[in-house]
Amino acid sequence: MNYGEFSSILNRHIFEEEKKELLQKLADNPERFVGLFRPTKPGAKVLQHLLQSHEIRFGDAMEEIISFLLKELGFEILDKIIIPDSANKRKALDIDQYFRDDKIYGFIEQKVRDDHDSTKKKGQISNFEAKLEFLYKKHKNNLTGIMYFIDPDLVKNKNFYLEELKKMKGVYGIRLELFYGKELFEYFKRSKLWDDIIAWLKKWKDELPELPEINFDSDPEGSFEQIKGLEIRYWRKILDNDKLWEEGIMKVISRDSAILRLVLEFFRSNKDTPYKKLSEQLEQKLKRYY
Repeated sequence: MNYGEFSSILNRHIFEEEKKELLQKLADNPERFVGLFRPTKPGAKVLQHLLQSHEIRFGDAMEEIISFLLKELGFEILDKIIIPDSANKRKALDIDQYFRDDKIYGFIEQKVRDDHDSTKKKGQISNFEAKLEFLYKKHKNNLTGIMYFIDPDLVKNKNFYLEELKKMKGVYGIRLELFYGKELFEYFKRSKLWDDIIAWLKKWKDELPELPEINFDSDPEGSFEQIKGLEIRYWRKILDNDKLWEEGIMKVISRDSAILRLVLEFFRSNKDTPYKKLSEQLEQKLKRYY
């Protein structure tokens, strides 16, 4: 892996389609953005949502990066989605890292930081053991399990996790490890990879703007490319919800209406019945609020 590959994974996970995802959230959960009993103005609320979304997406990006590095280390990456009960897909288990070499099968439960409260930390252990139990039935003593937190500066529940893993070791009789930051790469005897990650992450963060741009009109053509595939049901909900417009949420994301006028042109160019109705509604909103 090099810096270009590293930054490409981060940018794809964190920034691609974030505008489309924001509109989906506005449509499905408008109550999270509007209402008198909120201490934030519309711009701050939209910004807060994007920042929270970036945190979640960062974790997803790091999962792909660790998978990439495991493959470079010579491991075969296995299917991460497993269904213990084929008759009930709702019980599918999503393993963060699942891999093998000639000797062992390994799995990693990976999180960005160890800062969970008492309820969530118990959920983490329960989730870990559910995957451990299933994989143990498949691989027996050829299995190794790892709980891994990327950020080495937060070790809030370390003693709790060590104690719980010790109990599991006593039952399953296999190797179970808890690692933070560089420790995972020391385990694989490739500690330089961690040094690379730190250097790349610092460089990537230096290239970021101080705050994300929340006004789609700053790049209307680029924004339109992100959102033109938004499904009819989301546009219908957004155009039906007057509060999103009255309380200024829509004007935050389209300050000068440039992106909305591109959307209007798109609606008008489509002859299907739903788009005709959407174009009428959007035209009314533009006249009223712009």
